[in-house]
Formats: sequence, structure tokens, C-alpha cells
Amino acid sequence: MTESAPQAYTVTQLTQKIKARIEQMGRVWLTGEISGYTSHSSGHAYLTLKDEENQISALIWRNTAKNLDFNLRNGQQVFVSAEMAIYGPQSKYQVIIQTIELRGSGALQVAFEKLKQRLKKEGLFSIERKRKLPYLPRRIAVVTSPTGAAVKDILNVIDRRFPLVEIYVIPARVQGDGSAQQVAAAIRFVNSEPQLNIDVMIVGRGGGSPEDLWAFNEEPVAYAIFESKIPIISAVGHEVDFTISDLVADKRALTPTEAGELVLPRLDLLKDQLRYLENRLKKAMDNRLEMAKAKLMRLGSHRALTKPMERVRYSEQRLHILFQKMKSMTDRNINRKQHQLTRMHGQLVAKEPTKKIDFYSQRFKEFSGRMERAMAKRCEWEQRRVKNIAAHLEALSPLAVISRGYSITYNHGGKIVQDAEDVNVGEHMWTRLANTWIRSRIEKTGTKSITNTTPKE
Repeated sequence: MTESAPQAYTVTQLTQKIKARIEQMGRVWLTGEISGYTSHSSGHAYLTLKDEENQISALIWRNTAKNLDFNLRNGQQVFVSAEMAIYGPQSKYQVIIQTIELRGSGALQVAFEKLKQRLKKEGLFSIERKRKLPYLPRRIAVVTSPTGAAVKDILNVIDRRFPLVEIYVIPARVQGDGSAQQVAAAIRFVNSEPQLNIDVMIVGRGGGSPEDLWAFNEEPVAYAIFESKIPIISAVGHEVDFTISDLVADKRALTPTEAGELVLPRLDLLKDQLRYLENRLKKAMDNRLEMAKAKLMRLGSHRALTKPMERVRYSEQRLHILFQKMKSMTDRNINRKQHQLTRMHGQLVAKEPTKKIDFYSQRFKEFSGRMERAMAKRCEWEQRRVKNIAAHLEALSPLAVISRGYSITYNHGGKIVQDAEDVNVGEHMWTRLANTWIRSRIEKTGTKSITNTTPKE
């Protein structure tokens, strides 16, 4: 290289230089349409933002993506804040999205879902609170734009089906800023004017874009319908359009034309039904009259009317028979009761207490005499037995033995002496004779082999 040759960059050096310049831009704000949206398993999201002429790659980190309260999909218009970045290996520039907001119909759909969930929790969509529409209202109020096609459709249908009712058109702006407040005010006005005596109310408008119908997705209209004392039919847009007012109202009509059909029956069909019911009533009355005539004829030919005395005589005869039958039964009952009374009297006499007392008194005397004799014999026997025992005891008594010349000796402890081992030399002992006592002191004891009656020294 010569000194005049230009400085050459490597690809990496150039990429780093561009990266430093681009990232100096800081945060940028972009609007565009989402395409090529992909949600990676790691939680990051990859997409492309494009407009009519150009596109740019974008990345949403996992922490940002998981905090979104709506789902992203291709075709949505969004407004984002992002930071510029360069992906080095491919020298590709992209934006790192920090915040993202929906624009256009997507934003409206998110707002619709949020309000729908909140009002559902508050009970505004509860089936239990919805009222039944009156079958044949006399006065109908229509809350809509007085110049729109919807009011013409409703009036034409009602005039064709049932032209006899009164219709009050309550004008309200149904599109643009402040339209929701005007619709809600009109609903409350109808409820606050009792002199109108409205039976049912139709609230709605013709078809349009979601932005055109948005007034019927706002809180003021929802709460006004919920608080209404008059039943309300919601008729907004076409069949594919679905609004918050449809969910809160007592009845949803797919179109304003169908609202006119729901609110009233067809007069010609009602007349046909009335004629049918009139014919049925006439036939029923004719049948009832014929039945009454036939019954009257049967009653007129009855024997009770043609021969009244025969009925009286028959009743007298039957009364006589019943009287004789009752008298016979009464006599039998009296005889049976008298027989029972006689039998019970005989039983009572047989069980007279005085006789039983005499009987048991005599038995008591007999038993008393027998007991006294038995006691005397027993006492005499016991006395003889005691004498025999006493004589036997006397013969066995030691005192009797002592009286024949014997004695009993007790040691110092009061125990009868039966052996020389029972006493000790030098101790005193007592000897009992027949009529006296002798106290002596032991000086010597002998052996057990005593052969003589007198011990030796």
C-alpha cells in the first residue's frame, strides 16, 4: 500500500461503525402493519413492520411480550416505541420494540373485549335480569337518528305489520364524538317521562364500520340500558355486527328491520287467530248449550218431577224399615247388656269381701292354734336337749375332774403346764385345786422317764 491509498475497513469494523452511529439515534416511534409474526419457544417474538413501500425487522424480548394484555397477529396496525440495533453476523439492522399499542380496528377490538369482561363481572349481561317483551305494546319509542335509514326501516315494518300503535322517535346522534352520551340521555329521557307511557323501546342504527357503530360499545349506553325500567330491543348494524348494547338489552335484533318484526305481531295474523278463537268459542258455547238443554230434558222427565208423591211414599216406606231395623238392634243390645250385668252381679256376689274376711279369719285362728302347740312342743324338746348337753358338759368339765383329787398347774405366764420344759427353776407357778389355789416356786424339775408316782431327789 502506498501513502495515497485509502484506508480499508474489514466487514466487522464497518458493521461496528454503522452500529455505533445507528444506536446513537436512541428511541424512535414507528407506525406500521405487522407481518411475518412468530412467537419463539424462548418467549421472544419476531415480526416485520411494513407500510406501502418499505419494511423493517423487529424484535420483542420475552419480558416485554409477556406483559402485553392483547394478542398480536398479522395485519394489525400498531404504534411502537423502539431502539435501533444492528445484528452483527448478518449486518442487518432492526428495531427492539419497547412498547406497542394497537391502532384502528385492532385497538377497538381490544377495548371492546376489556369493557365486555368488566361489564360481565358487574352482572350487566345476566340472563336472569332480562325482561320479557310485551306481546302487544300500545306505545313504542325508537331511539336513533331521525334521518337515518334505520328509523325508516323500523317505521315501515311496524306500519305494515300493525299500524294501530303509537310510535315516538327520540332523536339522538348515533355516530361521532358525544354520540354515546346522546343515546344514553335519550334512553333516560324516555324512562323519566311517565306521560309518554312507553311499553317498549328500540335502540339502534343502521350498518357501518366498527368506528361508526362504536357509540353502542361505550359505557354510558350500556349503563343506560341496564338501568332502564322499560324493556329494550337493541338493533345495531347488520347480523355480523355485535355490540355491548346487544348484550345488555333485553332482546337483540339482528337488524333494525328485525326489531320492527320482534316488537309487534302481524295484525292480519292476529285477526286470523282471533277469528279462529272466536269460532272455537262459538262452537264451545253451542256445545255447552246443547248439553244444558239435554240435561234439562232429562231432569224434566225424571220420576221425581213427574210423580213426586211416589218418591215421598218410597221414602216413608224406607224410613219405616230403617226404624224397625234400628228398634230391633236396640232391643238386642239392651238384652245383651242386661245379661252381662246379671253375670257380673253374680261374680261380684261370689267375691263378696266379708265372706273372704270370715274365711281367712277362721284359717288364721286354726294356724294360730297349730303354731302355739308346735311352739310348746319345740320348747319342751329344746329344754330336754339343753339339760342333756349340760349334763354331758358337767361330766367333761375339768372342775369335776379336780373335785375327784386332781389339779391344774399354770406357769408364770398363765399357760397350763404339760411338760417340764414349760417352766424354769426359780419361777413361781399356780396350782388350782377343787376349791382353792396354791402358789409355789420351782426348785428342781425331773426327767420325762418317770416311773414312780413320786419324783425322787
